[in-house]
Amino acid sequence: MSADSQPTQPLPDPGAQWVLSSPTPSPRRRRRWAWIVALIVVVALAIGAWFAGDAIARSIVKQTIREQAITQLSLPADQQIDVELDGAVLLGLIVGNLPEVRVASDDVPLGQLTADISVVAQDVPVHGGGDWSGAHATATLDEAQLEDLLATLDDFPADTVEIDAPDVAVTFELNALVTKVPVGVALTPRAENGDLVLSPASLRIADAEISAESIVQQFGALASTVVRDWDVCIAQYLPAAVTLTGVRVEPDAVVADFEIDSAILRDASAQENGTCS
Repeated sequence: MSADSQPTQPLPDPGAQWVLSSPTPSPRRRRRWAWIVALIVVVALAIGAWFAGDAIARSIVKQTIREQAITQLSLPADQQIDVELDGAVLLGLIVGNLPEVRVASDDVPLGQLTADISVVAQDVPVHGGGDWSGAHATATLDEAQLEDLLATLDDFPADTVEIDAPDVAVTFELNALVTKVPVGVALTPRAENGDLVLSPASLRIADAEISAESIVQQFGALASTVVRDWDVCIAQYLPAAVTLTGVRVEPDAVVADFEIDSAILRDASAQENGTCS
């Protein structure tokens, strides 16, 4: 067979070269991945902005609480006040309340007295006019601060006060003819109708425990200052919305617990100090 009689094969089509090469990624798939990456970036930026905004809001709210505490309580401008806020502050401002606010300060002036104060309040309204779900305060008095408080009582030997957990120890002097007999009294504190009450738990003369009946038999009417309860009105030092609910003696301090009515947020009379009859 001659070359002229052999069938002629067609030349390869240049347009078909793509069949031999690697497939090109689908534009649709590329666009889909681009949107996912963009979404991740946007979410990351939004989260970062949220936390940045929350940090700024937290700082502003803390500063505002400090300034209000100093103003409302007439505290010195340099009074150290620690403020802690739980939860997302920015979200709390949006919904209208802060989940939990904790405020603490040492040596807070309460009239002529001082005490270390801490306050915890839940669901605190930020726009005014609302109620919180609960608020409690704790006042801690060391021996010197307790002495200042008890010095307001007539005929009470406050300069002999000592903290002797679970009681408060004090020494009375009873006149026996030409001599004075020191009587040691352990007083147990309690809260009663919003007042602090100190009741004698035990009595001692010359390191020997003695009963209340024996004291009365020996000293008669003079023993009335030893065997009696001592009522300490503290309403004059506190806003009317603050009520004493419990007292305990710890190794180095007397700790008093208070409940705070949310009326203090909006009622001027609840913000004013109470009175003692």
